Amino acid sequence: MASEGILLGMGNPLLDISAVVDDEFLQKYKIKLNDAILAEEHHLPMYDELASRHNVEYIAGGATQNSIRVAQWMLQIPGATSYMGCIGKDKFGEEMKKNVKEAGVNAHYYEDETAPTGTCAVCVVGGERSLIANLSAANCYKSDHLKRPENWKLVEKAQYIYIAGFFLTVSPESILLVAEHAAANYKVFLMNLSAPFICEFFRDAQDKVFPYVDYIFGNETEARTFSRVRGWETDNVEEIALKISALPKASGTHKRITVITQGSDPVVVAEDGKVRLFPVILLPKEKLVDTNGAGDAFVGGFLSQLVKQKSIDDCIRAGCYAANVIIQRSGCTYPEKPDFK
Repeated sequence: MASEGILLGMGNPLLDISAVVDDEFLQKYKIKLNDAILAEEHHLPMYDELASRHNVEYIAGGATQNSIRVAQWMLQIPGATSYMGCIGKDKFGEEMKKNVKEAGVNAHYYEDETAPTGTCAVCVVGGERSLIANLSAANCYKSDHLKRPENWKLVEKAQYIYIAGFFLTVSPESILLVAEHAAANYKVFLMNLSAPFICEFFRDAQDKVFPYVDYIFGNETEARTFSRVRGWETDNVEEIALKISALPKASGTHKRITVITQGSDPVVVAEDGKVRLFPVILLPKEKLVDTNGAGDAFVGGFLSQLVKQKSIDDCIRAGCYAANVIIQRSGCTYPEKPDFK
């Protein structure tokens, strides 16, 4: 049985501003379909333009927070999950607090006095999504907040700690603190490659924390970027997954397991020098609403079974189930109760 506070997430809480747009909109703001990037100067007017659209939706997001919300939904055990990150003292921040509380997640936000709550533009075209994150307050998280007794208590209570790679751009110091704690206390530490730009431009921070990672998630594009940056000279996702699993580990308590999703192609799992493939639940194109949050939901579903000490097969099944539910809805949202068996 999963106990209270068994799973902790840390990351960049962003309020998703999601709307269906067209190719012209993408071109106007120089956005590539299916990209995940940080906002630059020329993207900033886009947030107001999205917000003024009649079909706009606001959803509490940010990769790690999505995964934790989905895990909480799958578990249906009040307070099983906790989350930390930084928001602003503003209406979007209040919206976020309300949203995450309704989801049943125990969030301890650091509230920044000066920066506004971070937002993520979710531009949906034909069911595919592009993400442009304006971190704002999310970028202001400090390890001092983590070290406060009431917050460190969440770390001590958790047996599983998940952090998306996006947090490497904000507080690598906080990540190392919890990673070292996890290794010293035989806990399970999980991360995500998160985006090609993380693998490419934050490699040093990624390399420092990688020895502590027991489970690493990613998609095929991120895995290939990870391989290219390291000069591995292979594009074969199965080979890359094996190589990632075999990278050095700080602690021998847990072996590293690599889990790579490939959209509608099978999920690749590498452990103990072997690769296994798991087919996903295929969805007819007309049922696809949008892919935003699919990868996050997969991780959330996976975590919901992992914390119950279920087999990898069950974890993958739950991940595929959660992702399948989320892509049939707008944004990373879900019905009231899961019907995962």
